[in-house]
Parts: sequence; C-alpha cells; structure tokens
Amino acid sequence: MLQPRICRFQHARLSNTILSTVRSYATVVETVSQPAPAADAAVFQNEGPRKDKFIPLRTYKPRTPGLRHLKRPVNDHLWKGRPFLKLTIPKKGQHLGGRNNTGRVTVRHRGGGHKRRIRIVDYKRFAPGKHVVERIEYDPNRSAHLALVNRVETGEKTYIVAADGLRVGDTIESFRSGIPKELLESMGGVMDPGMLAAKTASRGNCLPIHMVPLGTQVFNVGSKSRGGAVFCRSAGTCAVIVNKEEKEVSSGPPKIVSVIVRLQSGEMRKVSPDACCTIGVASNIQHHFRSLGKAGRSRWLGRRPSVRGVAMNAADHPHGGGRGKSKGNVHPVSPWGTPAKGGYKTRHKRNKHTFLVQDRPRNQGKRRPR
Repeated sequence: MLQPRICRFQHARLSNTILSTVRSYATVVETVSQPAPAADAAVFQNEGPRKDKFIPLRTYKPRTPGLRHLKRPVNDHLWKGRPFLKLTIPKKGQHLGGRNNTGRVTVRHRGGGHKRRIRIVDYKRFAPGKHVVERIEYDPNRSAHLALVNRVETGEKTYIVAADGLRVGDTIESFRSGIPKELLESMGGVMDPGMLAAKTASRGNCLPIHMVPLGTQVFNVGSKSRGGAVFCRSAGTCAVIVNKEEKEVSSGPPKIVSVIVRLQSGEMRKVSPDACCTIGVASNIQHHFRSLGKAGRSRWLGRRPSVRGVAMNAADHPHGGGRGKSKGNVHPVSPWGTPAKGGYKTRHKRNKHTFLVQDRPRNQGKRRPR
C-alpha cells in the first residue's frame, strides 16, 4: 500500500497553512534567481563548464504526473503579451509535417503542435546608431530569446537575438556600417585599438569581427563580409576570438586578412574580418537543463513519437528481431542502412575545407577517455 507523503511544517508557518484553504493547480516549489553578471565579467572572462555550476531551475509540486519531472528556467523578465505583429508571419503549409512538395515524408517525427508565427529577425544589423531595448520575448521557433529594439533616430523596430543579461531599457549599437564621427572625435581623431575596444565591445553591440579583442566571447557570428550571422545562434552558445591573421602592406600598418574563431563544438575556423558578431553569450543559457515533464509537452512543440530500432521487427529495421534487446551484432545504422554514428565519409583530400583550421573532436560513437 502506498503511504501518503508526510509534510513537516515549521511552527511559524503552521497557522498560515491551516488558514489557507485555496491551492493553485501548479504550485512553485523552488525558485532561485541569479543576478545578471556585469558586462566585463560576462564578455572578457572565459568561464568553465556549465555542468559544474548551480543552475537556477523552477520546479513544481507533483500534483499531477506531468508536473513531477517538469523543470523550467527562471525567466521572469520575459514579455507576457503577444509579439510585435508587424514583424511576424504565420507559419502554414505542408512543411509542418516534415513533407516535401510531393507530399512524401522526408523528415520523420514531425507534425502537429501549437500554432506559431515566425518572427523576422535581423541577423545583419547594418542599421547604425543607438537602439533601445523595449522588451525581451520568448520565441517558439528557436531556443534563444529575442529582443525587440527601437532605433532612436527613426523609431524603427526590429527583432534581434538577445544577449544573456540584456534587459529592458539597455542601449545597444551596431558599428558594422562604420565608426561614428562623434566616437572618433572623442578619441582625439586617432584610431586606437585599445580605446576603441573599451568604447564599443559591450554586451549586445554588433561589430565587425576584426574590431573585437582576442579572447572575447561573441555569438551570432557571420562568415562573409556582407552576410548575416550563421554561427552560435542557439541558446547559451558563444564563440571565442582566437587569433587574427595579418598581412604586411608596403605602406601603413599590417592588414587583417582573416580571423580565427573557436566555435561551441571545439572547431576552429577562419571567417572574414568584416563578418558580423555580437558581444556576449546568446540568451537563455539554462535551456539545456530543462525537462519537459510529459510526452504531451513534446507534442505541443510539433514532435511526434520515435520508436527504437531494437523494438521493431526484423522486416522494419536492421536492428529489429531477435530474443530480447539485441540488434544482431550489427553496427548502428539508420532504417535504410546508413551508418548512424559518423555516416559515410564524403570529403576527399582534393575537396578540402579551406576555412577549417582544426576540426572538432570526433569520437565516432565511442566513449571519450577521461
């Protein structure tokens, strides 16, 4: 027989507990708030692994089975209302079910889910001048949060990927179109790299990557001079500026040819010196430690169930059949026979990756040595 849970109350809380008879459906048990780090500490200090730190998560009393394992990041600063509708479009069509233009399923385990509106995000950030953060919003289409910013000169509103610690009322600026005349005059008309970094490299600012000091954490990193951000756009990701390759010029200082960055996966690659990057770390850094709590919450996100290959019959999967949990001494493969860990090698020596400096560590399905 299951025993009821024994609740022990302190003497000071006993009277309040007896008097309060109305209970909410989901009661928060543990809420731990973490102050936003300073700009200098978050940007210029390379922190250790996140698994060794205390992660503030919100848990609930298990009044239902779905609440027992539910864990959510503490994001009390998010906007509670609807998005800015002029910068959104409805998400409709066959692509919701993982189908192509002929109606065949090309991506499995997708379908259903809640209605969404796609937010139009500015990844290029060419607009100069100061922008004021109006609010920080949740976006159902990505793991990071968005910031709705208002350009001071024209009043134009745009969505950008928010940096960790960015709050309402903060002022950010983009220096991708050039250095303002006022900033150049404040430095005495001389381009001093150290003074320029102190005035521009602050959280949320967008800079050409050659202007960022070495060792700085950046996200929304681009690869081309006129393109938008393509790397480190997910929640809690960042890249580190490792080196700047220079070329001697006959007249004047050496010219920066390319910048080497270390991505979140450990890969080191070259990018254009005029590529964009945003100072800081992508917002919602606790997203990796959340727990959905029940299968229905995964269905709300548009994810359908997936069945393991060893649970199928031999006619349905290469891992199927047999007595008990056995895949028949077969290397892990997909339902169509493609190797599941690493896949087939497709890059030859004559087809080199010109921008790759050092590949990310690969273990090919094996455990890494401790």
